[in-house]
Amino acid sequence: VTKFKVPADFKSLLDKQVVGPSTEDLSESDFPVQSFKPKVQLPFKRLPGQNPRKVEIERRRRLYLSFDIAELLASKGIDSNQLMPRHYDPDNMPPLEETKDTVFPIYLPLKVFDNDEFDCRTPEEWISLGLEPGSSDRKPVPGKALLPTDDVLGHEDPKSQELIYKWIDVGVLDYDKETDLYLVHKTDEKGLVRDEEGRPILNGGITPEG
Repeated sequence: VTKFKVPADFKSLLDKQVVGPSTEDLSESDFPVQSFKPKVQLPFKRLPGQNPRKVEIERRRRLYLSFDIAELLASKGIDSNQLMPRHYDPDNMPPLEETKDTVFPIYLPLKVFDNDEFDCRTPEEWISLGLEPGSSDRKPVPGKALLPTDDVLGHEDPKSQELIYKWIDVGVLDYDKETDLYLVHKTDEKGLVRDEEGRPILNGGITPEG
């Protein structure tokens, strides 16, 4: 009787034994699976004539993923780059003919017009979607943020006239209830939330340095 010896290149042999297409999700992500699930107001026990709860969740998940906030705003004639207030520069005011019906530049922040009456989740509930069962680390939650394309100048002077603002995919790491602000980190080319060394960015709480 001889023992079964596993070849040294066993994994490469398995990779070659692929027959036909697979339904396995091979994409890499730093976001928990539950962070993409929408909130639905349906009973867990299906009533006659209603869709099962899991089916409705999957339909809404796919529907919401098909939306793009930049395209939705552009369809209403809104330029996302003009949503961020800039420094008032009277020397570079455009002629009245080019400004159409507006003479004064935008000076009110979006926060003034924010309305959370119809939000399906509180900020704390959104952040808690990053917690996976059995883990104390909180992973980032996927989102989009209106951020400057130039990170250096954006931190130094967020209202600079030279900045270009775009809706960028981010990972939401934390929420400050007192300031009503979110801590976000831009995703890389692969849609991952990583640091300079390629390690996943987690939130373990406030550091001594703040």
